[in-house]
Amino acid sequence: MTTPHLDTDTLRRLPKAVLHDHLDGALRPATLVELADTVGHPLPTTDADELAAWYVEAAGSGDLVRYIATFEHTLAVMQSREGLLRTAEEYVLDLAADGVVYGEVRYAPELMTKGGLTLPEVVEAVQEGLAAGMAKAAAAGTPVRVGTLLCGMRMFDRTREVADLVVAFRDAGVLGFDIAGAEDGFPAADHLDAFEYLRRENVPFTIHAGEADGLPSIHQAVQLCGAQRIGHGVRITEDIVDGKLGRLAGWVRDRRIALEMCPTSNLQTGAADSIATHPVTALKDLGFRVTLNTDNRLVSGTTMTREMSLLVEQAGWTVEDLRTVTVNALKSAFLPFDERNALLRDVVLPGYDSVR
Repeated sequence: MTTPHLDTDTLRRLPKAVLHDHLDGALRPATLVELADTVGHPLPTTDADELAAWYVEAAGSGDLVRYIATFEHTLAVMQSREGLLRTAEEYVLDLAADGVVYGEVRYAPELMTKGGLTLPEVVEAVQEGLAAGMAKAAAAGTPVRVGTLLCGMRMFDRTREVADLVVAFRDAGVLGFDIAGAEDGFPAADHLDAFEYLRRENVPFTIHAGEADGLPSIHQAVQLCGAQRIGHGVRITEDIVDGKLGRLAGWVRDRRIALEMCPTSNLQTGAADSIATHPVTALKDLGFRVTLNTDNRLVSGTTMTREMSLLVEQAGWTVEDLRTVTVNALKSAFLPFDERNALLRDVVLPGYDSVR
């Protein structure tokens, strides 16, 4: 049952932190329609509301590969400086409107060069758009800090090139690295050169694992590649029997390797059966450092407020549970320690104390 203090308006006002959210999965439907018309890209529909509904239906097939295929349309309008500037700025403003005070946005620059932009030009445009959004959000009284993770695509061979890009832009708002794309058949360990380079350069990284693929992908991400966080990781439960943790699950929990959990997205891709039974609740109760995330706001038809609301209504979460995952996210953010602490002390903890 939802407590009286956790209605939708209250949840929206709570300070939130999101670590796992893709830029190309978070466009406003109306923006996508407008930009697609400008570049001459055909969409399933040009009605913004119908397009939003189409995304949720198409991505809800229970198939990660088909889920990823829905990005064809968003990427089509993100091949120019103008498209990147606008989508990045709106991305930040939408976070701010949802009560997010800290976010890490991720995208794959190599997927945004078909219009002639170089990889550095893609990053420069996105960073400029994010900065514009943060400035507008602050001026409106809803400040939000947004850092960037650059993704290498595990199906291709440019991950080391993207890792070089992370290092080149680490003083310009890029905080870390991720490897994304279809998991099954494309092991993260194929890209060890990139991960070893990032470790030598003291750059943190996360790895998508334990979503479409099982425990071996998580073991590989943590033990071979050295990931500091795991994207999704829902299948870590396969190493937990009757509350007893196996060796891998114990390692992940005890070393506070954060799990970037995305409930609605996991339902769409078939990695979980329902919100009520989603592993995020059991893992939280077992002491894992779970975080709550949206993954792709357009594709999943969701927001951080909606994810929180679903867990409150269907999994019995309390304000203390929401506070826990928000604190977890700040503890595992790729920001410097003092900046994370300042956000916790000055923004997040007072915000949750106000609804106790």
